[in-house]
Amino acid sequence: MSPKSKTRDRILQASLELFNAQGERSVTTNHIAAHLTISPGNLYYHFRNKQMIIAELFDRYEAGVDGFLQLPEGRALTIDDKTAYLEALLSVMWDYRFLHRDLEHLLSNDDQLAERYRLFAKRHLVSAQRIYQGFVEAGILDMTPPQVEALSVNAWIIMTSWVRFLCTVSSATALSETMLQRGIYQLLMLEDGFVVPQARGAFEALQQRLSVTLHF
Repeated sequence: MSPKSKTRDRILQASLELFNAQGERSVTTNHIAAHLTISPGNLYYHFRNKQMIIAELFDRYEAGVDGFLQLPEGRALTIDDKTAYLEALLSVMWDYRFLHRDLEHLLSNDDQLAERYRLFAKRHLVSAQRIYQGFVEAGILDMTPPQVEALSVNAWIIMTSWVRFLCTVSSATALSETMLQRGIYQLLMLEDGFVVPQARGAFEALQQRLSVTLHF
């Protein structure tokens, strides 16, 4: 890796850490430069402003979601796939939690990012429907097409608003990965009434594995 690329990656990693810890609105480019002990001019050589940093972090977030929210090729879905989807979702939500916490502010201040996010959301609402339909076809869920569509929308609402929900109702001073895990549990519970009897045992085992007490 060239020195230029290394510095660029260090800026992105430091920005992500600071945004996650303090919130994007509390962190300036000067804070990021000071955190890295580099000059603001050095930072601006790589990124002209904070919006460019956020846009590139969103690139990485989007690539992460794109990487796992896909149907497997050449086989039916299994409960193990459901576990993998939920664990991957928890990981990306935790790694980029500032995006979920500050989403409305970020989109209202960057028209290009807002348009990218709209396309991202539309694409993955379709992906979610395909995956839920895949679980129907695999004999794990018993749902009609309208139910699949509604479940996909409800899952998206929980996924994108869970961090902000925690920030408004929890007495904890900082988010934890365990608190985010409860959001993944909430996603799973949306399916509870649609699980076929033969899949109930494995589904309940996954419920127990993800269950977290919610403290207000």
